[in-house]
Amino acid sequence: MENKFELVHVGINTGSPEEADKLAQLLSRMFNLAPRHGQKSEFAGSYFECMKAPFLGTNGHIAMQADDLEAAVEELRDMGFSFNMDTAAYTETGKLKNVYLNGEFGGFAIHILQK
Repeated sequence: MENKFELVHVGINTGSPEEADKLAQLLSRMFNLAPRHGQKSEFAGSYFECMKAPFLGTNGHIAMQADDLEAAVEELRDMGFSFNMDTAAYTETGKLKNVYLNGEFGGFAIHILQK
């Protein structure tokens, strides 16, 4: 069975906490979204994550989610994609919670989350 993937948010790399805050405030105002502070990023609603320091991906990252993350990983592997398992996060019970694909796609890293 094929997984249904859904866009969660777009992460945008910035050079500093101040730049991240300024961009999140702008995007929030532009699209009537609620700004939210995070530890590593500033958010504009749930759509934009403005990173306080550059992270994976030249431009940032794209977060996708799947109903069954482990099946989605296998599905993508079967299509020839690979994963950076150093980025994998797990639940307390050891179930995969999220992981980044290897490489960049249009200047963005991509990570897949468990829905």
